[in-house]
Amino acid sequence: MISRSQGLKAWLFQRLSAIYIAIFIIIAGLQFVVRPPQSFEQWHGWITSPVMMIATAIFFWAVLIHAWVGLRDVIIDYVNAFAIRFVLLVLLGLTLAGLGVWVARILLTGAP
Repeated sequence: MISRSQGLKAWLFQRLSAIYIAIFIIIAGLQFVVRPPQSFEQWHGWITSPVMMIATAIFFWAVLIHAWVGLRDVIIDYVNAFAIRFVLLVLLGLTLAGLGVWVARILLTGAP
């Protein structure tokens, strides 16, 4: 059973991550509309600037947190068998952790 404070914390993480994701997408979208990069070098310079790299890292962290909270809640609510629920939660956690490592590698090295 999930306590009330854990539910509130999950709800708060879901809302705060959604707000950051929306703000990031709006600002990045406006950046491309107002000052679109004319070459790969311009885009690379913009995306590798320290502020943008930090904002992008926070964006992907927020996406991973948002996905974990949302999918975890769906699994907990709709999968009744404990063993299946446990396996699905472990698979979800490993998948999101793997994606997080992949994104970190791309952001730190600039290579897919």
